[in-house]
Amino acid sequence: MHRHAIPPARFFSQVPNEIIRHPRLSSDAVRLLLWQLSLPDSASEPLYESAQRAGIKKAAFNRAKGQLLDEGYLHEWRRQDGSGRWSRPQVISNVPLTADEAIAVRDGHVREPLPTAPKPAVGEPSPRAAGRSPENTEGNTSHRPSHPLSERGAQALAAVAHGERRLRLSGRDLRQLAPLAGEWLLRGATLADLREALTSGLPERVHSPAGITRNRLERKMPDPAPEPTAAPNPLRACSGPCGRVFRPAVDEERCRDCRLAAGASYDTSASVAATRRGMAAVREALSLTPRITPT
Repeated sequence: MHRHAIPPARFFSQVPNEIIRHPRLSSDAVRLLLWQLSLPDSASEPLYESAQRAGIKKAAFNRAKGQLLDEGYLHEWRRQDGSGRWSRPQVISNVPLTADEAIAVRDGHVREPLPTAPKPAVGEPSPRAAGRSPENTEGNTSHRPSHPLSERGAQALAAVAHGERRLRLSGRDLRQLAPLAGEWLLRGATLADLREALTSGLPERVHSPAGITRNRLERKMPDPAPEPTAAPNPLRACSGPCGRVFRPAVDEERCRDCRLAAGASYDTSASVAATRRGMAAVREALSLTPRITPT
C-alpha cells in the first residue's frame, strides 16, 4: 500500500500515533480528544459542548468521556467557590497524565518541559448559579459511600504513582481506590507501608495499574487496630478492719480477705435451730401414725 501525506501549512495539531491506534479508546473518544486538542490555548469549551459540535450523542459521549478518564487523557474536578458557585475544571492532554501532573497543569505549576506531556488544552465550563448543581452532569455522577480518610488516601496513592510510573493512575482510578487506601491509613499504615505493599515485586510491565493496585490494597490490607482497653478502676482504701488499699473489680468497698472473713463469722445458730425443730416435728408425726396389722 502506498501512502501519501502532505504536511499542512497551518491549522494542525500534533497527535501521537498512540492516540490514533489506542486499543481501548473508541472512535468517539478519539474524535472527542482530537477535537479538544485542536482548540486554541485560549478556548474554554467544555467537553460536552465539543461532543455536541462533533455530533456525538449523549450515551456515546458518556462512554467516550469515561474512557478518557480511565486512560489519563482527561482529568476533572468539581469545585464550589466562596459565593457558592459551582464549576468543573477540566484538563485534557495528548499523553496520559498522572493526578499530580494534571493538578500541576491546572494550577499553572508545570515545570518546562513536562517529562511526558507537551502543553495540553484546558477546558472549563462557565460557573452556574449559586446553590445549584451544573445542569449538564456529563455522565454518571453516582458516588460510593465516602470514607473519612478518602482524601488522604487519594493523596497517598498519587504520591506512590508519582514515584512508580508502572502504577500510573487516572483521576477516576484515584477516586475509586481512595477509600481502600484511606482504610489502610485508618488501620495505622504509613505512606511507606503503602508504597512497600504496592511497589514490591512489581512485574516489568504492568498492563492494568488500577487492577494490580486494587488487588494489592485488598489482599494486603492490614488488620484493624486493636480496640483500646478500658482503664482499670482506681485504688481505694478497704472499709474493713484491715485498712489496706485494693483495686475493686466493680464497686466493692471491702477487700477480698475482709469479705471472706465477714462471711465465715456469720451467725448461723438461728437457721440451725429452725432445722432441728423441723426434724423433730417430722419424727413426732411419724410416731403418731397408726400401724395397720395384716390379718
